[in-house]
Amino acid sequence: MSTVHHRYADVSGHRIFYREAGDADAPALVLLHGFPTSSFMFRELIPALAGRFHVIAPDHLGFGLSDAPPVDAFRYTFDALADLTARLLGQLGVSRYAIYVQDYGAPIGWRLAVADPGAITAIITQNGNGYEAGFVESFWEPIQDYQREQTPENEANARGALTLDAIRWQYVTGVPDESVVSPDTWHHDFALVSRPGNDEIQLSLFRDYASNPPLYPALHAYLRAHRPPLLAAWGRNDPIFGPDGARAFADDVPDAEIHLIDGGHFLLESAGDEVADLIRGFLGRALGAA
Repeated sequence: MSTVHHRYADVSGHRIFYREAGDADAPALVLLHGFPTSSFMFRELIPALAGRFHVIAPDHLGFGLSDAPPVDAFRYTFDALADLTARLLGQLGVSRYAIYVQDYGAPIGWRLAVADPGAITAIITQNGNGYEAGFVESFWEPIQDYQREQTPENEANARGALTLDAIRWQYVTGVPDESVVSPDTWHHDFALVSRPGNDEIQLSLFRDYASNPPLYPALHAYLRAHRPPLLAAWGRNDPIFGPDGARAFADDVPDAEIHLIDGGHFLLESAGDEVADLIRGFLGRALGAA
């Protein structure tokens, strides 16, 4: 099994944690995590892929083991997180890479792709939305209410997503057998988002998520113009981003490989081996053809 290295880099004055494995001369694959987790979500996927790829998985600022400056010292936006990711990859000398995006990782990855289309060799989206079609209204309604108006009631409803029960719900909802999902996952995430001041960081990003759908037309234009190889490995029972979000990629990338898998939002926890097999096959075809 490949050795996974746990490293830190200083990026624009911030200490960014990242996991790295595989031969630095192998094709690069950048794993971009979602809310409320970190590169911890890739702890088993990284060694499964590192035999053939140079795998890099950063913790976004404010998440995991990366710095989490308070909101009065850093303006948390998806633009800012994408910029830090691009700077990290530049420091590591990674100029061409495939991306794996999940949840928050998607708007970060889309910004990287639109800003530098030539850098992206392939896209893997695992419940990483890029279309209005994917939003599950029952989940997003309180977040969108908070985006429109930051009343005490709307803020309280948005804060509900930061509770231990809500984070557990993200992990187990839609999973055929909940017993295969380790409780370590939601307890790990809850401990990190419960650090002093981290609630304000998460609320800032809840508000800024409203900036992402207006960027979708630029994403769709990029997909049509550049036709990157694209794999959607999607938990079809996801209560946050439904399967229509996966199907929609075929509108702009007709030969996209779309797999709806019996699982939920954090598909790696219940179908990690299946997803790893799909990625190895997909990247073997995509990068071999390239």
